[in-house]
Amino acid sequence: MAGAGNSSRCVLCGSGLKRNGKTSAGRTRWRCTGCGASSTRTRPDVERRAQLGAFLGWLMGKSSQVECVREGADRSFRRRTGWCWNIAPQIPVTGEVHDQIQVDGIYVGSWCCLIAVAGDYVLGWQWCDTEKKAAWAALLARFPAPTVVITDGGAGIAAALSECWSETAVQRCQVHVQRNVRTYLTGRPRTEAGKALLRLGRALTRITTATEAAAWLGGLNDWYQDHGHLVRARTYRNGTALVPGWVRANQSWWFTHDRLRKAYRLLERLSRAGTLFTYLRAEHAGLNIAPTTNRIEGGTNAQLRLILRAHRGMSEEHQKRAIEWYLYLHSENPLPPAELIAAHHYELPRPKRTVITDGTPGPERYSAGLSAEEGLWARKGWAGRT
Repeated sequence: MAGAGNSSRCVLCGSGLKRNGKTSAGRTRWRCTGCGASSTRTRPDVERRAQLGAFLGWLMGKSSQVECVREGADRSFRRRTGWCWNIAPQIPVTGEVHDQIQVDGIYVGSWCCLIAVAGDYVLGWQWCDTEKKAAWAALLARFPAPTVVITDGGAGIAAALSECWSETAVQRCQVHVQRNVRTYLTGRPRTEAGKALLRLGRALTRITTATEAAAWLGGLNDWYQDHGHLVRARTYRNGTALVPGWVRANQSWWFTHDRLRKAYRLLERLSRAGTLFTYLRAEHAGLNIAPTTNRIEGGTNAQLRLILRAHRGMSEEHQKRAIEWYLYLHSENPLPPAELIAAHHYELPRPKRTVITDGTPGPERYSAGLSAEEGLWARKGWAGRT
C-alpha cells in the first residue's frame, strides 16, 4: 500500500506506524501496529530535489553519466532527470551600481551568449546570433551605468555603450589590443618599423603608473615621426605592378604597408580616445580598475568551455541550458536550485494519438505504385538465370 505520504498513521485503520526494514529499492517500509498493513511513504518533492541535485552535479562536473550513477544505468539517469532541462534559471536585477563591469561574448554553435560580470559574480546574460548593437543594448539596459566598463572592443559594443551608458568611462582590454597588433604584424615582423611597433604593443601590459603611460604615448609619437612615411605610402596600379589579392578590380591604388598601417592606426585611435589607460586615471579616484577582461575571459568563459568539452555531444538547446545554469550558480545571491522547480517543469505532455483514416473507397486508379508484373523484383528460375 504505497502512498502513505508523510502521515504517521495508517490510512486503513488509523493506528500508528513503525519501521519495518526497507524495500528492494532502498525505500523504508512501514507496518501498521493495528492491522499489520505494510506501506511505503512517497515524497515527490524530496525525490525531485534529489534528481535536480544529481542532474546539476553531473552537468557542472567533468564526470560522465555512467560515473555519476550509483545504481542503474545511464539511460535510467537520463529518464529520471530529463525534466530538469525544462528549468530556465534567471538572475534577478538588483539595481546595484558597480564601480566596474566586464562584458564579453562566447559562441555556442549558432548562438552567442553576451555576459556581464562584476568582480567575482555574474550579473546577467543575453542570447543572440551575433554581437550586434541591439543585443548589447538589451543586456546593458538591465543594469545601472557603472563607473567604468571593460570591453574587448567587439562589434556593436561601442554603439550600445554610447546609447545606454553614455557617461561611463571605457577601458579597452590591453590583452586584446596586443593580440590585434600581433595579428597585423605577426610575431616576427621583418622590417625595423614593424619590430619597433610590436615592442610598443607588447609593452602595454607592463605599464603601471601615469609616468610610464606618458612615456609610452611619447614612444608611439616618436615611432610615427620616424616611420610615418611608411603609413602614408601608396602603390598605384600600372601594367607591371604586382596587384595584391585583396585589391578590388576597379581599385587604382592601395596603401603599400597596409598591415603596418592598421596596427599603428589601432594604437593611435585608442590613444586619442583615451581608452587605453582609463584604469590609471581611476586610481586617483580611489578605484581599482582592471586593465583587461581576464576575469571574464580566463574565469567565466574558460569554465564554460570546459563544461561544454566535458559533455560534448549535447544539442544546442542543452548547451545553452548548461551555460545558463553555470552563470546562475555563479551570480551573487542565487536561490537554491530546488526553489526554482515548478509543476510545469516535470509534467511532461502526453503524446498525441495519431488517427489514420482510410481514403475514399472506390476502384484503384492509375498511379505510380509498383507491382511484381513490372519485373522490379528478383526473379527465380530460368527467367532469373539462377
